[in-house]
Amino acid sequence: MMVATKEIPLKEYVLKGNAACAGCQDMVALRHAHKALEGDVIQVVPACCTSVVQSLWPKVGMNIPILNTAFMASGATASGVKAALRAKGKDDTTVMVWAGDGGTFDIGLQALSGAFERRTDMLYVCYNNQVYSNTGTQRSGATPLYAQTTTTWFGKREPEKLLDLIVAMHEPAYQATANAAYPRDLFDKFKRAKEIKGPKFIHIFIPCPQAWNYPVEKGVEIGKLAVETGYWIMWERIGDKFELGRHSKRFQDPSKRKPIEDFLKLQGRFSRLFKPEKDEEKIKEIEDYIQHRWDILLKTLT
Repeated sequence: MMVATKEIPLKEYVLKGNAACAGCQDMVALRHAHKALEGDVIQVVPACCTSVVQSLWPKVGMNIPILNTAFMASGATASGVKAALRAKGKDDTTVMVWAGDGGTFDIGLQALSGAFERRTDMLYVCYNNQVYSNTGTQRSGATPLYAQTTTTWFGKREPEKLLDLIVAMHEPAYQATANAAYPRDLFDKFKRAKEIKGPKFIHIFIPCPQAWNYPVEKGVEIGKLAVETGYWIMWERIGDKFELGRHSKRFQDPSKRKPIEDFLKLQGRFSRLFKPEKDEEKIKEIEDYIQHRWDILLKTLT
């Protein structure tokens, strides 16, 4: 059963005055993740937006221990931190990687794979804003089909990498997707992950107003539309037991989904799909790839 809003702790671990952009959905996700973990955590952060958000020395924007590491090294760093904690008899402390899509889909994938192959008892979180947002909004392996970035001016020609299936093949003890627009669901998933031993992975959908070019107040609306159009699938897997999330169950049927244009039109990065006129062929290609993701996910993980 999903936690009631009044049951979410009031204590804050992400502090006021941090360096996040206005409308940053990463901070919504991070706040609720730490409320679920209740402060007993060491956070490993590779190069990403969060490494800047935590604020500049000598001030700090988070009330938890943070270890910054190189872009490609977060999985290996977390393994080392967990080994050190175990040697000190603090095996119950959660070691959590909080990495962007660039540091997970691309540059950090080998360290993530190595840590999971070693069965490190850690929680790896990919907060996915689908672009290298912190370094100028270049395309990443998570950037979707036809999205504009500074390195794909006319729209990316390749669909995003199916990272969740790559991670699933490592047989983590726990794996889930989440969305900053559904904070109670996110809170519940982090609570469950905290109680499970072994390698764990949570993949969070994080709209970014700067990189996606939308008004800062539209982040939650875009996050919900991602689910309601079927673009983002909410699910959870404990061991080999797969469950489609309640927010996504009804959208397994394509006829129940909202038109994908509702999601795309709010984001300037897809503006070329609608100007000077709607590109029906490309929009249909995006729809087809969304259904492909549904088909392959349910076929592989259930």
